[in-house]
Amino acid sequence: MARYAHVDVFATRSLTGNGLAVVLDADGWPAERMQALTQEMRQFETIFLSEVSPYGAAARVFTVEEELDFAGHPVLGAAAVLHHELARQEPAREWQLRLAAGTFSVRTALRGAAVFAEMDQGVAQFGEPLTAVRCAGMLAALGLEPGDLDPRLPLQVVSTGLPYLIVPVSADALARAAIRGDDFEARLAELGAKFAFVLDAQAPELRTWDNLGRVEDVATGSAAGPAGAYLVRHGLAPAGATLRLAQGRFAGRPSELQVRVDAQARVHVSGEVWPVARGELELAEG
Repeated sequence: MARYAHVDVFATRSLTGNGLAVVLDADGWPAERMQALTQEMRQFETIFLSEVSPYGAAARVFTVEEELDFAGHPVLGAAAVLHHELARQEPAREWQLRLAAGTFSVRTALRGAAVFAEMDQGVAQFGEPLTAVRCAGMLAALGLEPGDLDPRLPLQVVSTGLPYLIVPVSADALARAAIRGDDFEARLAELGAKFAFVLDAQAPELRTWDNLGRVEDVATGSAAGPAGAYLVRHGLAPAGATLRLAQGRFAGRPSELQVRVDAQARVHVSGEVWPVARGELELAEG
């Protein structure tokens, strides 16, 4: 029997932000079981912890469609759950979460009923700027045209664990964007990206979806890091300051993600994690 917790990440209170299921005691579980339970939970992502210790855990992250090497809000949510489970009497702790993409350090601090969590995503990796002509098929799949792009900024692949194609757009284009067709992932792969997000740099606000366009994510930690690094790289945000990114408004679930790029160019993504429920899984064998 395994324990689990349901939390809201990048939230301002319970039932805001991005919902997440955190499964503890998943030692020895096959990937097929994790995938099936993720589909049962119907959260955007579920994270499974094993080898749990007072210092951290091994972790695997699944969407309803696939396993991911890295994802932001599950890592923050998992660290907050570990704080509640293992260090509730301590005001602050640091955790190491080991994923396929690497080991990520997360600092947690109690804030009343919530836990503030900040993750070090490392130094962002930048691809070469891309032209609208090169990305024409991908833009069309988003329902966008070259005229919708922010002329100050390039299309560019940026990664802090997952490579995102950043599509800088106007506020009007941000509202209209949506994935169309079933070949979006293949178009992204040709450009060296796993996912894409559209970014209104003026707000700043972003939107991203699963690659079939079925579900819009409401708070994407793995995208917030690249977004913050991109805005600093292109002179639209100062290094060292905390940048507040909006996401989720168009999905009816507004969220706030905080990003800071330090003097060593390391990207830190943070937000509050609020509890919703705790329980035990009753999964019969066979």
